[in-house]
Amino acid sequence: MNQQKPDTYDDYLDAKGLDCPLPLLKAKQALNRLDGGQILYVEATDQGSVRDFDAFARQSGNDLCYSESLNNEFRFWLKKRA
Repeated sequence: MNQQKPDTYDDYLDAKGLDCPLPLLKAKQALNRLDGGQILYVEATDQGSVRDFDAFARQSGNDLCYSESLNNEFRFWLKKRA
């Protein structure tokens, strides 16, 4: 993970209020709609999503460009592999 926050994103997913594994499942569906190199921005409130998104990026070959947490909200920028 290179931890550089992208300036823009191509799609947004509001996964706030969803419990594990729904944030990750919905993110996978959203990534499937994107072209390689495009960025998905996800907001979630499930604490398990931090672990899930990190593992998903490593296993899938997609790039977790940046993640942050603020006020019990978790934000992820995923770049779809080319």
